[in-house]
Amino acid sequence: MVSLPEKQILTTTVGSYPLPAWLLGSPSEEAVVDATRVVFDTQRQAGIDLPTDGELYRFDPGHPDTNGMIEYFVGSMAGTRTEFGRSEIEEFAKRQSMGFRIKPAAVVDGELGEGSLDLLGDCARAAAVSGGPFKFTVTSPYMLARTLLDCHYGDFEGLLMALGEVLSRQVAGLSCSCLQIDEANIPGNPDDGPLAARAINRVLEGVDEGVEKAVHFCFGNYGGQVIQAGTWSSLVGFLNDLQADHLVLELAHRPDDDLAALREIDPRLNIGIGVIDIKVNQVETAEEVAARIEKAAGVLGGDRIRFVHPDCGFWMLKRSVSDRKIAALAKGRDLFLGI
Repeated sequence: MVSLPEKQILTTTVGSYPLPAWLLGSPSEEAVVDATRVVFDTQRQAGIDLPTDGELYRFDPGHPDTNGMIEYFVGSMAGTRTEFGRSEIEEFAKRQSMGFRIKPAAVVDGELGEGSLDLLGDCARAAAVSGGPFKFTVTSPYMLARTLLDCHYGDFEGLLMALGEVLSRQVAGLSCSCLQIDEANIPGNPDDGPLAARAINRVLEGVDEGVEKAVHFCFGNYGGQVIQAGTWSSLVGFLNDLQADHLVLELAHRPDDDLAALREIDPRLNIGIGVIDIKVNQVETAEEVAARIEKAAGVLGGDRIRFVHPDCGFWMLKRSVSDRKIAALAKGRDLFLGI
């Protein structure tokens, strides 16, 4: 594990990165390793202090239109199956309120276990080519639970906490500098905040001492569309219940009122602010990024901002756009700090 750089404000990415065309054309373990090295190097050369592996290992050539954020995790676990028919699809539709998903990611018909999920190996693959400190990402148990058809536990809390237990064991011993949990569903379901916080904290309890613990929240992104309604003001209590070191928050594509609400976040939690909009192709200038940081510092106080980053992952954007956006992120941070 490599320590984080000593800077007042660090640049980081959130998770996914566009797949290189040659990985799409000829997927293999060797190609995944090579592509991961390229993604790391691209970010470091652009000035990103804490890059991610791009989540390329989750890529499924049979489903190139998804980034594996859900299926990679639940499809590998014991107690699930990913083959189901009409009756189970209809039952999922009755139980769920996820308008963007008409089929479950998996059916749970037994006790959940790790199955073939091996995040230790996935993280080790990234560490071997990372070239320095890096962030490793895991999907939140709450977000996973919302995509499943439960035919075993009989209640949502039981399913949710079982997922939390599996993931808590999986994140132990990871060779990363920062472990980030990704949650894009709770912003639209704030009433579930206390339950979701319990499950997320259970995962965070499994993280080794000395590893930075982060939780990322956004309002969803499917083809540039916001998926979840809601505001940060309705989530402050939930955010303050998290046993994390810092939060990674969507802000570039949010209204001004959301920024003001973040003043109520517990001072023990460092804040990461989204200053790059991943829902548009327009590439920000360094001056625009610096202005967004300055605006947030004016509202929150400069000492509250630990990270600047994109709102979410880049997998839906073209690689050429993403490359220029992260370069603008680093240059804008430097402009704000005067370095």
